[in-house]
Amino acid sequence: MKYIISTLNPHTHFVTIEFIADKINEDETTVQLPAWRPGRYELGNFAKNVQQWAAFDDKGNALSFQKITKDCWIVQTKGISRLHIKYNYYAFDLNAGSTYLDNTQLYMNPVNCCVYIPERINEKCELHLQLPNNYQVACGLPALNFEDGEIVRSFVATNFHQLADSPFIASPTLQHSEFRLGNNKFHLWFQGECKPDWEKLTTDFMKFCNEQVTMFGKTPFLNYHFLFQILPTRMYHGVEHTDSTVIALGPGYNVMKGDLYDDLLGVSCHELFHAWNIKTIRPIEMQPYDYTKENYSKLGYVCEGITTYYGDYLLLRSGVFNEEQYFQTLTERMQKHIDNFGRFNLSVADSSFDTWLDGYVPGIPNRKTSIYDEGNLLAFCTDIFIRKNSENKYSLDDVMRHLYNEFALKQKGYSERDYKGIVEHYANASFDDIYNKYINKASDYTDLMTQALDYIGCQLILQPSSRFAEHALGLKTHEIGGIAKVLAVFPGSVADNACIAPNDDLLTINHIQIKPDGTGTNFSEWSTYFGNTTQTITIATNSVARQVKLKPKPEQFYKTATIQLQKTITQLQKNNYKLWSKVQS
Repeated sequence: MKYIISTLNPHTHFVTIEFIADKINEDETTVQLPAWRPGRYELGNFAKNVQQWAAFDDKGNALSFQKITKDCWIVQTKGISRLHIKYNYYAFDLNAGSTYLDNTQLYMNPVNCCVYIPERINEKCELHLQLPNNYQVACGLPALNFEDGEIVRSFVATNFHQLADSPFIASPTLQHSEFRLGNNKFHLWFQGECKPDWEKLTTDFMKFCNEQVTMFGKTPFLNYHFLFQILPTRMYHGVEHTDSTVIALGPGYNVMKGDLYDDLLGVSCHELFHAWNIKTIRPIEMQPYDYTKENYSKLGYVCEGITTYYGDYLLLRSGVFNEEQYFQTLTERMQKHIDNFGRFNLSVADSSFDTWLDGYVPGIPNRKTSIYDEGNLLAFCTDIFIRKNSENKYSLDDVMRHLYNEFALKQKGYSERDYKGIVEHYANASFDDIYNKYINKASDYTDLMTQALDYIGCQLILQPSSRFAEHALGLKTHEIGGIAKVLAVFPGSVADNACIAPNDDLLTINHIQIKPDGTGTNFSEWSTYFGNTTQTITIATNSVARQVKLKPKPEQFYKTATIQLQKTITQLQKNNYKLWSKVQS
């Protein structure tokens, strides 16, 4: 199967694609376009971006075809030996998993826009790019018939799975640097307006990359490519691949400093870990991927939760992040958990299954948990569970190495039972309590986290929120277009009992209009000002206004979490912490 990609009028954002398949010997040939991309557990329905689609023989004669599903065609191929499909694809989204074309670059995730013949999915694929002469190409695929000094325009993939998993950026303005760790070469590619500090980047990336390579002992790649799409506006998004990742960040003027640089390190460490966990170590339901439909699994707390844990934790272990930075990120995960009353309604395992339903939008109030945040907390607790029960002989590292060596490298997917059994093997103890009470049951993790943190001499502190409306009324708000809107309501709180609900508008407080004040709206300030006195608030639900009276109950509702080292710890806790963190003290 061969793909020829051209960009005739890039300002229109339409990529022209010709698909050529030799050795056609059936009267009818099925041609499929993927419906989703791995790394995003929801349907993408990429066929909606196809404007023109036609089929021909090798002499240019049109062939009849019929579309039989939203993204599948049957072409009449009786008597022909070579099939040509010509179509275009609208490429206007610019994020870490999309395809984008303009006058400055062609950025493609082949899984978005490359068709394939299902029964030939394991055959070799060729990718040929028709680009301006001054374009470089950043891609993990090996070059086809490449000689030193040539500008690479053609690539080869072992099969469609590898092609689908190999995004590329083609542009005349790519910035590039690389470094080696043993037999592995790591590439850093930046597209967009930014000024990479190569020395700083190389120093930090070498640390966490080396920590991951050392942890697993083997890599599923020889060359790994970090492809950064740097935008002029705020952006944070990353997508994993076996030998590359695309990371979209912005604004470009902040990429090399402050919180955004920390985000760059965090998402890069996370996505690299995915090269092992989910790209090679996969749930049995995704071995292999089926691109045509949902690939349901309850193991998102492993695929994404463990990866999120290690994405933060390995930055601490490698010395890229200090203890304060790490515990700040862990605190943020815990804060999201205690603010989310979906923890009482849907377990993290069931939430994983339902990512295909509403995994990437807030959804209805208090319905679900997060495979990323709750999964991260469970990974930390599982790591401590193994360390505690094995007297620090084993850890979650050993579980991941086992999954890689005994499942991934043997082309086997793992099941929930497999994962539980491996954890129990290294802990030499039953995992039933965590598995049944927290992974597969909707639960609050406060007690579990408190016990796990204590093992390494840390503590979880819960204090009343600093915002009066949150701790005294049970009301979280945010601003949309200058309007104060209800974001969340604490069940059973003053606000809940007054029938205030998410998405209500807050119009006045004690007859004073709520207005923007430069940093949001002044609702929080006025609510704090009126304090413990009864507050009369005008709210609007679907544009129908009414008044409610709220009598505050200070320090009763929303809490703020803090995770930190205990002031006094035992020698055993010090040893446990040192073995877990690898921080020398």
